[in-house]
Amino acid sequence: MRAIWSGSISFGLVNIPVKLFSGSESNSLDLDMLRKSDLCPIGYMRVCKRDNKEVPYDEIVKGFEYGDGEYVVLTDKDFENASLEKTHLIDIIDFVDETEIDTRYFEKPYYLEPDKSGAKAYALLREALKRSGKVGVASYVLRNRGALGIVKALDDMLVLNQMRYKDEVRSPVELKLPTNENLREQEITLALSLIDQLTVKFDPAKYHDEYIEDLRRIIDEKAQGLQPKAAGKAPQPSKVTDMMALLKESLKQKRKEAA
Repeated sequence: MRAIWSGSISFGLVNIPVKLFSGSESNSLDLDMLRKSDLCPIGYMRVCKRDNKEVPYDEIVKGFEYGDGEYVVLTDKDFENASLEKTHLIDIIDFVDETEIDTRYFEKPYYLEPDKSGAKAYALLREALKRSGKVGVASYVLRNRGALGIVKALDDMLVLNQMRYKDEVRSPVELKLPTNENLREQEITLALSLIDQLTVKFDPAKYHDEYIEDLRRIIDEKAQGLQPKAAGKAPQPSKVTDMMALLKESLKQKRKEAA
């Protein structure tokens, strides 16, 4: 893996030099845009809106429009100088219980590796987090954007989970949600029994992207001149009157599988 950032974790008056590595990757298919008539690949050009001429990368700069057609150009140095300390620092502000954090705030994981000079301080913070059961809420700057995250001890590693700010999480106030007034206790009991039968120890290796796998199958079949078949059928919504029967049948099927 290649480090995408280097700096320090600030823990009180202690600075721990670290490198940041991406802890996730995308498994999406890389699809090309083609012209329908002859499957010619489509390219995209960076074109000036005034003269319609293509602009090479080395002539492109970033700017903010502060007036009608008037811009202030920002350089890489400007972005760094906006907060020189934060661009090189993961600053732990508070410590909290992880269970208090709404999962909607979690966005992306990163791995933290210490420099040789920071190995002992890194191990100290890792062990202190493990024994306290806490996570550190930290602020930092990554890719010219201020960010919030939590520093967490995971096995022998410190992980930085990037988070969304409160104003980035939408309110569900406009959703039309049902109440529990029409639920029967028998239905809840059966639903709890089904949940209990389906409960297992979490194993991330068990789960994989079946949609991408089916899409790859369709691509392979079409490449061989075959007519691909749809994978399964579109699910139909359950009728309210059949809820008890469906729950009982679900439990019966799980018992058969277990047997």
